[in-house]
Amino acid sequence: MKKDLIPDPFEKTREAAGYGEMNDQNDPVTMILRLKDVRKCAHNFKTFQSGARPGRIVVPSEVSIRDTRQIPFEVDPPEHTDYRALVEPWFKRPLEAEYREKLSQQIGYIVEERLARDAVEVVEEFSLPLQSRALTLLLNIPIEEAETWIKWGTHVFRSEDSPVDGDKAKILYDYIDQQIDRALEKPGEDLYTVLLNSEINGKKLSREEVKGVMILTFAGGRDTVINAVTNSVAYFAVHPESLELLRKEPEITGRAVEELIRYFAPLTHMGRVVTEDTQVCEYAVKADSRISLVWASANRDSSVFEKPNEVVLDRKINPHVSFGFSHHNCLGATHARQIMHILLKTLAEKVGSIEIQEHEDNIETWGEFERKVGYDRLKVQFNPLQ
Repeated sequence: MKKDLIPDPFEKTREAAGYGEMNDQNDPVTMILRLKDVRKCAHNFKTFQSGARPGRIVVPSEVSIRDTRQIPFEVDPPEHTDYRALVEPWFKRPLEAEYREKLSQQIGYIVEERLARDAVEVVEEFSLPLQSRALTLLLNIPIEEAETWIKWGTHVFRSEDSPVDGDKAKILYDYIDQQIDRALEKPGEDLYTVLLNSEINGKKLSREEVKGVMILTFAGGRDTVINAVTNSVAYFAVHPESLELLRKEPEITGRAVEELIRYFAPLTHMGRVVTEDTQVCEYAVKADSRISLVWASANRDSSVFEKPNEVVLDRKINPHVSFGFSHHNCLGATHARQIMHILLKTLAEKVGSIEIQEHEDNIETWGEFERKVGYDRLKVQFNPLQ
């Protein structure tokens, strides 16, 4: 098997039944696998809600490690609409020229510095610093703060010993509390201060609401961006001709970003809680049970995507759902897309080839399905473009 390959473990079940099943900490989940069904369920917030008990829509469930509601992620319309309208302008800042220039400088520096090394462990020494430093732009705080986050590792809620690590999560919660205290004492121009001064329907956000937005900001785009960046490096190592294609046809870079995100699907799935007895894929699901919207399966649906298990860099029709769908489309998608676009552009301009020296796959187990989501370890050498 090619080192960059992300196989589709859902194909047979998706085509035969359209759903799978798994048990998550004694809270079973019905996994929705076809693109049309995933989109339909994501849009139907009245039957499949996000605003359930905090942590329950995440798979694996986080109800045991938090009671703070992530906003606007765990809120349904109409309240979701108000929260989204409040925070979305801030999360659209990556479209601004000054933001993109700073992000380009960050990514360019990381790539150039790693080109000078004989070996780079991509997850810890490339993708994690890249994601953490880029997050300082999104929060509008000094880049030095990224060093604190790098020490946390690739996931803020998981560890090698546990898929849900309460002790590790507490580090994030305590950190956010400290930053909120700092912003209250000494306001600045960062996201904490902006949120503390924001209002919805004439009422200021509470401390708990601010904390909910910040937990989502830290957790939602961490391991997903790290997976996307790491998988991209592996892909270009195995397919140097794709780097050459981006050099010759830079105008396809935007489509290439969408295709890589479709193929990698850095987040396998996300849950919803069922509000009434209903059916999905002719399968009965009961009120207060859970479903999951399996983005990774929907992105390989052969009824929608031609050659779904191949990376087609210039794919023109690409209705992937890696950033979610409908009103809960990923809040950080603009930031993530800019990271990927600038990364691909920088690799094409500066890197001639990439050699994989060692690799260890990151395999997730979801019931009967085992899915490679990325790498626990990927050691490479970046060779400069001559």
